[in-house]
Amino acid sequence: MSGSKGEHSFADIITNIQYWIIHSITIPFLFIPGWLFVNTGFAYNVFESPHLNEYFTRADNEFH
Repeated sequence: MSGSKGEHSFADIITNIQYWIIHSITIPFLFIPGWLFVNTGFAYNVFESPHLNEYFTRADNEFH
């Protein structure tokens, strides 16, 4: 509920063109660095976890 303190209703916010301009810029600029962080393998190095190809060795995959 909008009050007297300058709040805007949700409908006012999502129909505002400034909202869409800001979010059309900020969302990709947050997604792209995150994708690069994981895709380059830097995330594995930062958190000291094994890379995907290091979890299992060929001997671990053999059935007994």
